[in-house]
Amino acid sequence: METEKTDISKAEEFKQLANEAFNARKYAQAIDLYTQAIELNSRNAVYWANRAFAHLRLEEYGSAIQDATMAIEVDPKYSKGYYRRGAAHLGLGKFKDALKDFQQVKKMCPNDPDATKKLKECEKAVMKLKFEEAIAAPESQRRSVAESIDYHSIGKGHNYSVPTEVAIAAVTVAVMAALVMFKTSKATIISAIVIGLLLLLGAYWWSGRNTDVEAQYSGARIEGDVVTLDFVKKMMDDFKNQKCLHKRYAYQIVLQTRELLQALPSLVDITVPDGKHFTVCGDVHGQFYDLLNIFELNGLPSDDNPYLFNGDFVDRGSFSLEVILTLFAFKCMAPSAIYLARGNHESKSMNKIYGFEGEVRSKLSDTFVELFAEVFCCLPLAHVINSKVFVVHGGLFSVDGVKLSDIRAINRFCEPPEEGLMCELLWSDPQPLPGRGPSKRGVGLSFGADVTKRFLQENHLDLVVRSHEVKDEGYEIEHDGKLITVFSAPNYCDQMGNKGAFIRFEAPDLKPNIVTFTAVPHPDVKPMAYANNFLRMFS
Repeated sequence: METEKTDISKAEEFKQLANEAFNARKYAQAIDLYTQAIELNSRNAVYWANRAFAHLRLEEYGSAIQDATMAIEVDPKYSKGYYRRGAAHLGLGKFKDALKDFQQVKKMCPNDPDATKKLKECEKAVMKLKFEEAIAAPESQRRSVAESIDYHSIGKGHNYSVPTEVAIAAVTVAVMAALVMFKTSKATIISAIVIGLLLLLGAYWWSGRNTDVEAQYSGARIEGDVVTLDFVKKMMDDFKNQKCLHKRYAYQIVLQTRELLQALPSLVDITVPDGKHFTVCGDVHGQFYDLLNIFELNGLPSDDNPYLFNGDFVDRGSFSLEVILTLFAFKCMAPSAIYLARGNHESKSMNKIYGFEGEVRSKLSDTFVELFAEVFCCLPLAHVINSKVFVVHGGLFSVDGVKLSDIRAINRFCEPPEEGLMCELLWSDPQPLPGRGPSKRGVGLSFGADVTKRFLQENHLDLVVRSHEVKDEGYEIEHDGKLITVFSAPNYCDQMGNKGAFIRFEAPDLKPNIVTFTAVPHPDVKPMAYANNFLRMFS
């Protein structure tokens, strides 16, 4: 009996320490301390719910659901258990499951205005989802948005004078009428008709190639079809000063990038010549001003200074459009200067919740929302550097024996599935224990050092580089030095206090040189400014 009282008392001490760590935004430390409290007293629902809250902060939605469910099992009348589980379901985009939990919260706390507000927002989200499902065309009937856009014809200012082709047609008719009146020979009349038709065709061609935009537009301009370094520099400078790029040029950049990405395999091989270097960056998450800082520290992308950005370019940060247009513009300028991999946030379901869809709709248009979704489906899933370093956004697989040829064979031109190789490449995480375990995120899986070692041996590789997880120092070396996580969004969401990092590899040995950096100031636009209304309530 005395021992039990002592355990309960110690558990409360650990809870207090965990709360302090949580308030200091040391969420991983808070999870460890709540775990110690649970080990001493597992019948306290508060400990489970609090640990679920810390998992939510680290975007570990699968673990949050498990802990919140345990809180409910321990005390079915504890409303915060349902509240935390509803928030976790929301983070995964499972609005219908979230709705059930918030209905329960409302039932238990009928006079709580916060519960009422969140329930109403969740109901709206579910209704919107049902409406979108009802009007969505079958996959086989969907037309490509990209193929319906001609960027050459976009952005011309209103011109109320007579179009060139109309004027030529009128002049041609007038000339023929005059020739007939003066009884000119048939041969001359036919010649005049031919000349008129040729002029008319030329006018139509010219009107289609005319790239003029409104005279009052003072931003970066692409001359013709070629994206130049001068244009990209001017565009980045405009973005830095919170100016917009003309839609005509935004369309051109995105459509040209689509063509380049479509031609690539799902697994891209990269060759770095001896004596040259190559830089790998992790998640950027819409933190445009930190992206500019990377280029300030490490130089702009070029054939002599190539980069690989390893997914999650967008969402959460409120300058995601600026980030993606900059990366795409460099890809158009020099395809071998920059490589781009798909992350789990390059998907419709994530963009709908975490801000990119709302940002694109606000800054550009609905058409661009669909266009970016199409282009994200063209992004490669993984890269291999000099047949030695395997680079992927998430991680490895639920089964052994996966070969590089299996990854190359993946049909990636779709939204990410909820299971299988493609899903695991985008979502999985390493774990300290050997073997495999359930995903703390609720999607993909966790894999140990033995899984990493076998994958490398079977594919004659030396190292796995992945991203996908915020790290205090911007990186973490795990699995006996065979796996490196790199994360390039410092002070993630303006609240995590972490550093960012990138990795420079020097050929031929490809020894990783890790560079860390801190966040730089940005304009007063908060992260998640364009996110789903419901999600912002929890941020």
